Amino acid sequence: MTGTLLGGIGPTWAWIILGLVLMGLELVASGIFLLWLGLAAVLTGLVVAVVAMSWPLQILLFSGLAVALVLVASRRARSPDATVNRGARGLIGREFVLDEPIVAGAGRLRFDDTIWRVAGPDAPAGRRVRVTGVEGTVLRVEMVT
Repeated sequence: MTGTLLGGIGPTWAWIILGLVLMGLELVASGIFLLWLGLAAVLTGLVVAVVAMSWPLQILLFSGLAVALVLVASRRARSPDATVNRGARGLIGREFVLDEPIVAGAGRLRFDDTIWRVAGPDAPAGRRVRVTGVEGTVLRVEMVT
């Protein structure tokens, strides 16, 4: 692109600044969407620093990167292996000590500031258990040997 963008800032820095602004806005209005647009803008700026291209090609590059990054991020967030926003499923495999006994298959345990209902074989308070599954708001547990 010949000339400058924004009256003195070259296109490389314009894209990088736009990307940083978008990433900063992510802090104010979180939703993870602006993060990927910001990253696409920064990447566009880096490509423009190496390869001279017209502004329509820059817009096309930015658009393609933005779509690709948003699709990859959303697919990754929905995958079964995702660790973000898993809620109670994130507790599967973790071990805890029972605060109260499990009687007739039901009991409770405390994790951080939350008391969870648990279901599993009867066990005394103080016994170590491992979370094996989640059914609604109830954690399925087994004894740790």
